[in-house]
Amino acid sequence: MRVFLTGATGFIGSHLARLLVREGCEVFALVRENSDPWRIKDIIQKLHLVRCNLLAFDKLDAHLQKIKPEMCIHLAWYAVPGKYLGAEDNMTLLAASLHLASSLREAGCRRFVGVGTCFEYDTSKGRLSETSPTRPESLYAASKLALQMVLQHFGETSGMEVTWPRLFYQYGPFEDERRLVPSIISSLLRNQEIKTTKGEQIRDYLHVEDVASAIWAIANSRLTGPVNIGSGRPVAVRDVVTRIGTILGHPELILLGAIPYSAKDPMFICADNRRLKNNTDWVPHYDLEKGLRNTIEWWRERLQSSEQGARGE
Repeated sequence: MRVFLTGATGFIGSHLARLLVREGCEVFALVRENSDPWRIKDIIQKLHLVRCNLLAFDKLDAHLQKIKPEMCIHLAWYAVPGKYLGAEDNMTLLAASLHLASSLREAGCRRFVGVGTCFEYDTSKGRLSETSPTRPESLYAASKLALQMVLQHFGETSGMEVTWPRLFYQYGPFEDERRLVPSIISSLLRNQEIKTTKGEQIRDYLHVEDVASAIWAIANSRLTGPVNIGSGRPVAVRDVVTRIGTILGHPELILLGAIPYSAKDPMFICADNRRLKNNTDWVPHYDLEKGLRNTIEWWRERLQSSEQGARGE
């Protein structure tokens, strides 16, 4: 299968790119010319790199007409921690994504897999299913929801199948160090204290490799519309944080309650993932303990390699 993949150099996209290669797909990865492909350097020779910006419409159209992908998995988005929720880049990418879908249809693509977020929902409802009410509270979530709604109608009129995996919380190798799980791990590996909230928030965490395999399972199904991707198992942030501290032997370095909750921080978010599990053959590979240990070992090796490089070894 010829798959056009955007966001291949990102956290989730890099794991999905590896999975697609293992599945024997011909992967055409859209990569910005100034993008650092460090996350995919081990498989870069197995990908067809399409060096083009998503906003370069004419150039992108020409590439798609030449490639004629059978499927597109669209992961590219602005995701800088602490900035992405309110960034105007969300509106730019909304418009670019609509153009991408139209161009793909013209190129004969039969299936479009967009990627949304649990924040499209009314997060005050707790356990969230695909039929839960939506109420985005950020420009990021509103842009994602707007894209899903337009694409759903576009798919019905154009004949291109459109499905919309909605992601909950992810962790694992290659994540941005500024996010919660890697910030805890990297701080403890450096024997540094780290401040957190009391951690009473309930979340749904899923290892990134399981996220990638779920996206691929949905892509290969006949499902259309929203499909939740999550573990379906609620866990307190406090339990995640203290488990990392226990594994690394430094729970005393975690200062629970040292910082306040964000005013808009929902206290309970968990996925109802029955649509995913009942309509695909997806089975997660990691439980939380195994996933955290895998992530910790990746960060240990990365930090050791970085320190050796700094010493010129």
